[in-house]
Amino acid sequence: MIIETERLRLVALTPEQLDWWLNDLPRLEEELNCSYQAEPLEGIFREIVSGQLEITRQDSANYKWHSFWLLIRKSDNVAVGSADFKDVPDEKGEVEIGYGLGKAFEHNGYMTEAVRAMCSWAKEQEGVSCVIAETETDGFASQHILQRCGFTEYARKDTVWWRMRQE
Repeated sequence: MIIETERLRLVALTPEQLDWWLNDLPRLEEELNCSYQAEPLEGIFREIVSGQLEITRQDSANYKWHSFWLLIRKSDNVAVGSADFKDVPDEKGEVEIGYGLGKAFEHNGYMTEAVRAMCSWAKEQEGVSCVIAETETDGFASQHILQRCGFTEYARKDTVWWRMRQE
């Protein structure tokens, strides 16, 4: 599954591609004809991706909701970041989005472009009524992305929760 934006190709990784991302990056780069230069796949991020791989393998029919989407810049086929939906839509029709960008690609509008496109796609899917997101209280860059994409804050404690305004 690929979503095209003005500057990006957003590629939902199949379970096999997600495994390559974790264990054979050169194979994934060859498969997608890209150069991965986004956030390093290490530490807690690697643990999250590993967990999502297991879920994706168990529910491969819904891989688009469990896997990660690589953000590949069209101009040079560089993977600049990734985004994901944390799970299938819940009983209220909510689906949570998360995202990360390689440091070298920040402040160029790539993530705003990607989040808009992914939210638009999600809201067209059956069972989705709302897209939500969670940020750290001091995650101002991420909060600004959400605000530019039409999200509003709806809860604040240890983290800040956001909901996309209905159009």
